[in-house]
Amino acid sequence: LQLHHSGRYSCRGWVDAELSSWIQSAPVTVRVHGVPLLGVSLSVQPPGGQVALGDCLVLSCTVATGTGPLSSWHREGSGALLGTGPHLELHHVGDKDSGHYHCRASDGDSMAESPTSNVTVL
Repeated sequence: LQLHHSGRYSCRGWVDAELSSWIQSAPVTVRVHGVPLLGVSLSVQPPGGQVALGDCLVLSCTVATGTGPLSSWHREGSGALLGTGPHLELHHVGDKDSGHYHCRASDGDSMAESPTSNVTVL
């Protein structure tokens, strides 16, 4: 079940084969609510956020509770969206990749942000 499944629903049934009639129920309104997002956290590989120049950096975003979170990745000081999904992989990191990273999780109804994690390229 997804948030976009909210709407008005009814059912229709075949009542009498001889009369060839269908009967339709009264419509009902269904509203799907998401579970509020809580406990958004970020983990860094290698541990400690220190990565050697040219190596790979992997950031992972997790949500303790919530409905179908979609993650987006951000670095402080950069207005650009770095990526989407539960993981962000930066291959062959350079000096410009040092900084404070965070992820945002959204279920379409609400949004929550992780604490920042400092990444240092050595």
